[in-house]
Amino acid sequence: RRLVQAGVRCVEVEFDGWDMHQNIFTDLPQRAGQLDQAFSQLILDLEKTGLLKSTLVVLQTEFGRTPTINQNVGRDHHPGAFSCLLAGAGIKTGQVYGKSDEDARTVAEDHVSIEDFNTTIAKALGIDTDKDHIAPNGRPFKIGGGGKPIAKLLA
Repeated sequence: RRLVQAGVRCVEVEFDGWDMHQNIFTDLPQRAGQLDQAFSQLILDLEKTGLLKSTLVVLQTEFGRTPTINQNVGRDHHPGAFSCLLAGAGIKTGQVYGKSDEDARTVAEDHVSIEDFNTTIAKALGIDTDKDHIAPNGRPFKIGGGGKPIAKLLA
């Protein structure tokens, strides 16, 4: 919050330690509790100070986890279906978008590509995703990678 109040336009917070290929039943409760407390406090604090209206908060990972427990009492990498969270500026509140199949192995409804996710973030921030940019190596690109914004998520 203090960085946002000071005018920092983009803040990244890393919270490593989610690679739980073993001992998930002992390690996950503490880790998830820490995230739940910190994340909920951030959202409450941003809302209380009026900053949530102009701040987009994104919680995401690089991929999901298998819905089954492995032989080491953990879960392995699984890019087939996983969740991300968007809150604040430019996002409609109180909704769930998409659905996995009954076993949480694949996306059953409203699949979101990485490009569409990133374009939705850019649109929520008011960034023109149709504008062509030129990378330092001369390659043209668009913010969001040419994806389509998810209109149902945008305020």
